[in-house]
Amino acid sequence: MTQPSPDNRDPAELVGQAEELGPERTALDRLVARGARGAAWLVLIAMGISVVEVFLRYGFNDPTSWVHESVVFLVAVTFALGGPAALARNSHIRVKVLYDSAGPRLRCWMDRFNDLVTLGFCLAMSYAAFHMFWRASHNPLGEWQLERSGTSWNPPFPALVKGMILFALALMTLQAALHLVQSIRARPADHEPANKETR
Repeated sequence: MTQPSPDNRDPAELVGQAEELGPERTALDRLVARGARGAAWLVLIAMGISVVEVFLRYGFNDPTSWVHESVVFLVAVTFALGGPAALARNSHIRVKVLYDSAGPRLRCWMDRFNDLVTLGFCLAMSYAAFHMFWRASHNPLGEWQLERSGTSWNPPFPALVKGMILFALALMTLQAALHLVQSIRARPADHEPANKETR
């Protein structure tokens, strides 16, 4: 019996194998990556209600007051959650010329430095996001009052988006802290190129 060629394999099987060998570094990363796949459906929902709006507006001359703001909100939430998802999958854009040419010991230190800088950046951005969300969720007297869009529908989406940004940055801070602990514990041998042949 012959093995199926790579081109004839079931796509679901290929996706399953890719997920098993995913680049996630921690259990939290795996959880975030799983949640990101669910959050990606928000884009489809945004597209769906946009299509409904087009039909209502141009087919029945009955435009809505809520679709535009809802679509912007859904896309903004998806965009905010993209940060933790990219960090979980180790898929941020980077220039790796120096990293690829470095030896295992230098790579180990470069990973530690990178994770330290990432943690510092996420901490600073989380601090800024906290103040941004506080101003959007409290009035000048310090009472809970969500910022609203100011339109005829007037939903509290501005405050909710800022809250989602704070959540995403806090999650990235936790991810970065776990990555830093992991890279500090790593040995230079862990940074050998994966495609290096053993003799």
